[in-house]
This record gives sequence, C-alpha cells and structure tokens, in this order.
Amino acid sequence: MKIGIACPYSWDVPGGVQFHIRDLAEELIARGHSVSVIAPASEGTEVPDFVEATGAAIPIPYNGSVARLAFGPRVNWQVRKWLQNGDFDVLHVHEPFVPSLSMLALMSAECPVVATFHTAMDRSKFLSIASPLLVPVLEKTRARIAVSEEARRTAVEHLGGDAYVIPNGVSVKSFKTSGPDPRFSGTPGKPTIGFLGRIDEPRKGLPILAGAVAPILKEYPGARFFVAGRGDNEKALDILGENAQAVTFLGSVSEEDKAALLSSVDIYVAPQTGGESFGIVLIEAMSAGSFVVSSDIPAFQAVLDHGTFGDHFKSEDSDDLARVIISALGETERRAETIEAARVGAWRYDWSTVASQILSVYSIAVKTASQDVGEWNK
Repeated sequence: MKIGIACPYSWDVPGGVQFHIRDLAEELIARGHSVSVIAPASEGTEVPDFVEATGAAIPIPYNGSVARLAFGPRVNWQVRKWLQNGDFDVLHVHEPFVPSLSMLALMSAECPVVATFHTAMDRSKFLSIASPLLVPVLEKTRARIAVSEEARRTAVEHLGGDAYVIPNGVSVKSFKTSGPDPRFSGTPGKPTIGFLGRIDEPRKGLPILAGAVAPILKEYPGARFFVAGRGDNEKALDILGENAQAVTFLGSVSEEDKAALLSSVDIYVAPQTGGESFGIVLIEAMSAGSFVVSSDIPAFQAVLDHGTFGDHFKSEDSDDLARVIISALGETERRAETIEAARVGAWRYDWSTVASQILSVYSIAVKTASQDVGEWNK
C-alpha cells in the first residue's frame, strides 16, 4: 500500500505520538509498504528519509503540556502538495482534532482516511467549542482508532462515533539487555528507583515522587533515585530540599541508556497525575524487566491489568507511593514473579502485533471506500 501519515506535533521535540508514528512507519516499511510522514520540524532537524518536514511549529498550551503545532496558509499549501504528490491508498491522521497538520490533511484528503486518537481528558474548552465544526470534518474518516479505552471515551464524548481500540506499540526486543547496568543497579539494602518524564511538567508527577523520597530513605538510607528527562534541574532540587543528595539527574537519555536504566533499577515509578491516555513507558519498563509502581489513573490500571503486572498507589499521594515502594522492596520473590508475568504481558503491545491490527483497519477503510464508489456508480 501507499500510506500517508500526518503527525500534528513537532518532530524535533520528542513525544509519545511522534515515537508512535516513527515506529509504525518503520514497521510498515519493513513489511514492504510505501510510507510518507508529514510533520512539523525546525530547520536543521535530522529526520528519517520517510519524513517530509514543513518547518518550525508554534508552542501552544494543550492538555496540561505544551504542544508544538503547525498551521496557516503556507503549511496548508505544503500539506495539499504532499497529498497530491503522494497519491496515497490510505491517509492516517493522528490527533485530527488538534489544530495542526493532521486536521489540514483530513480537510484536503480525497483518499480513504483513518484517524487515531491519542488524548484522554475529562473536559476540554477547545473541544466543547469546536466540536460542532470538527464533527462534519471527521465524518470524512472511514475508520477510527483509539490507543486506549480512555482515549476512546474522550473521542466518543466530544466527537461522537466510535473507534477500534488498538494500543500504542513497543519494540519489545529493543528493551532486552544483556544484564543490569552497574550505573543504575542497587542492592537489597541500597535499592535504586527510576523515573522518566519531563521534569517541568507537574502532571508527570516528579513532585509526587519527591514527596516520597524522605520516607523511603528513612527505611532504606542507602536508596538512590535516578531521574531522566528534560527540564529545570534546579527547580527540581528545590523541591527535594535536603534529600537531593540521593537523587541523580540524568537529563535526556538515549534509547540505549533508557533501556539500561529500566532493566537495572529495582523499582520504576510512574507517578503521573492525569492527562495520560495510555502509558507507553510502562510497557517499555515491563519489556525491560522493571518492577513498575504507578499511580492508579485509569490508563495505567489498564496497562498493568489492575495490579497483575505491577503495583498501584493512590494518585497524587506521596505517602501512599512511599508505602507501596517500601512494601514492594521487601517482597523480593513477588517482585520477581510479577516482572516475569509483565515481560510476557508486554508482547501484546509489540509492533509485530499492533501494526497488523492497524493494517486491518486500513483495509477496512479502503474496502468501505470502494464499496461506496461502487454504490455511487450504480
């Protein structure tokens, strides 16, 4: 198939949607399909051969974060030209209700369109205001995908219709390492605890983890905490206060170092407070062999199968987080059993499975479009 994929967010600022699109494109190309991705990207940004960059994006506050979007007459012209030159069998637009490339591509598309919804939120002023305008546009889609039940709920409540639930994908094999990395490994008396996420986004939960450091150190004085992610380290150090000496800030890490961290720490913590539709990092941690402790937000409960593949704590409750971590550290055998179950459970999210499900939806979209053309010709 000739497949076009529209990415709404800037390629030069890493994020879950961008990684999802990159990995999906690579998997589809490996299977022999022709794939072209259009995405915002600043001049000088290194992009894969299959990505067509439209230039720098504009930062816009969105869903508790900052999304970098591209829109306007020039970008619209670029999208139209890309669609015309691509002559795609199917167009796959991600986050079509975000005012960026995906929405522009959907509005101009003449081929069958599949839309994927990644976002989960309880309410949105933008969607409440814009939904009367967006719904007619979304009617152009032949099929819809949501990456989780939470994302599906958001799409259905705001925009109507329904969607196939197909999770985000992970290359499970890429998180398998030869063994623990001594940089991040602990001992029974001096355990290590890891966190991945943007430091300056409160919803990623670093302040919640910071509040749990003191009680954990009281029980395990030699415990070490590793924090990986972009953001203001000084601000994070202020939050930690006198406990800062137990925390190592790694900044942005490579995919190799991320796998090494996740495969080595005794506990991986996901303290996000909300705004998460899925939880790709939980799958990465499961694939790498981490014991996962996460907040009990619905998306994370779904990924961990309500405690089968890890432990939950009460969202935004640092004391409960500390209690759950301390309890897990004292149950070595249970942790080992859970880690093994999680490794097996992670395979349902491997791209070998997820890409096949997405291709099935593409086929449905193309088939229904052909049937409609046939009915029209009659």
